[in-house]
Amino acid sequence: MRSVRARAALGATVVVALALIGAGLSVLLVLRANLTDQAGLQAEVVAREVAGQLALDVPYDRLEMHDEEDHPVQVTDEDGRVVAVSKDLRAISGTGTDRVTPDPSPAAGQSGDRSGGGSGSDYDGSDDDADDDDRGAPGRGEVDSDEPDFTNGTATVDDETADYRFASVRATTPAGVTLTVHAGAPLAAEQEAVGTVRGAMLIGLPLLLLVVAGVTWLVTRRALRPVEGIRREMAAITASEDLSRRVPEPGSRDEVARLARTTNETLTALEASVERQRRFVADASHELRSPIASLRTQLEVGAAHPELLDLPGAVADTVRLQALAADLLLLARLDAGERPGRTALDLGALVREEVSQRGGDRIPVTVSVPDSGEFEVAGSRGQLARVIGNLLDNAQRHARSAVTVSVRTAERGDVVVAVTDDGAGVPPQERERIFERFVRLDDARTRDDGGAGLGLAIARDVAARHGGRLTVGDAREGGARFELRLPGAG
Repeated sequence: MRSVRARAALGATVVVALALIGAGLSVLLVLRANLTDQAGLQAEVVAREVAGQLALDVPYDRLEMHDEEDHPVQVTDEDGRVVAVSKDLRAISGTGTDRVTPDPSPAAGQSGDRSGGGSGSDYDGSDDDADDDDRGAPGRGEVDSDEPDFTNGTATVDDETADYRFASVRATTPAGVTLTVHAGAPLAAEQEAVGTVRGAMLIGLPLLLLVVAGVTWLVTRRALRPVEGIRREMAAITASEDLSRRVPEPGSRDEVARLARTTNETLTALEASVERQRRFVADASHELRSPIASLRTQLEVGAAHPELLDLPGAVADTVRLQALAADLLLLARLDAGERPGRTALDLGALVREEVSQRGGDRIPVTVSVPDSGEFEVAGSRGQLARVIGNLLDNAQRHARSAVTVSVRTAERGDVVVAVTDDGAGVPPQERERIFERFVRLDDARTRDDGGAGLGLAIARDVAARHGGRLTVGDAREGGARFELRLPGAG
């Protein structure tokens, strides 16, 4: 049951089995009810036919009971005495009395010369109206038109016992005597039909379930075949650590095909991430090696010749090494998904404060921040100050004579910080590349003057973590214009 195919086949089989069992029971119940109703209708027809004869004052021994072998009849009076039965009826049950021998005492209202016993009256068939008037009885009986009572029972006719559906119809004779006619119809046809259908279901249901299980197994196996191919390829990629490989994509447009495409997209992103990490480690090692080698050289020279020790140079290399380590640590935290603190701060005031704390800039920075502006954003004060500082450092390295920083509000309440310079600018084809790590566009620039190439990469990552973006364009002065756009706190 650890296999998806096995679970799918079992589940489909169980569902189909329950559905077929429910449908089969419904069919059997409906079939039995219909055949039972049909037998009851036949019994009612016979019962009403006999009751009609009794209402016409036909003597008990002259009642016409057609097809007595299939439709046994029993007639009882108000006191439950049996007054007439069909021919060859030996036993009966389900009608209220199991007696099949007519009572010898006469039924009220019946003439003395009729079957069932006489009362000793001198009835000779004449002066009917006078006699009827004396008795107060009507000249014609009637048959109850209400729905007959139906019961199930057994009857023995000619020594053969079978199940019957009995209909009980009441009739009133012209003498005012109420009789009940119990007529039966055989249930053999109903039992035979239900048994045949039940047997067919018991034979066909297991075969059908086997077919359902087999078809489900085959269809599921075919549907999951691409998944197995994806699994094997992923296992091979994991074993070989070759992220350039891709899983096979089926030609269909179903969920499995979308799974394969998503898996390949994930592998592509993972390969790019691993490659970026490899380049980052290589570039970081290269960048760290230079100041460490320079610092070591100066210390070794100072140890051998103290008078030749370049202490300011050693301090500068140490500071540069410390800054590079801090940048690498910040990038590592950003790559790990560190989220900035969400505190409200005034970005205009932060820009003024950051510019006022800068000392030793080659070119004075011009600040353009309206005093009446609302520049509140939510984020990390330290990280946003780092972004502004990196943008100003970048502008100082490239500007000829002017560096400007401004703050304004934009549409939808965004706050925009713009840092411009009058340098050579950034070529359009390089405007995305400069945000990559360890990228320097000026190959002739020394590492001491140009930095490690991490400032803009850090600035864009921090902007993205704050829900904003950092872009570069052309400044009116002819140089580069960097715009930091952040969502307003309101």
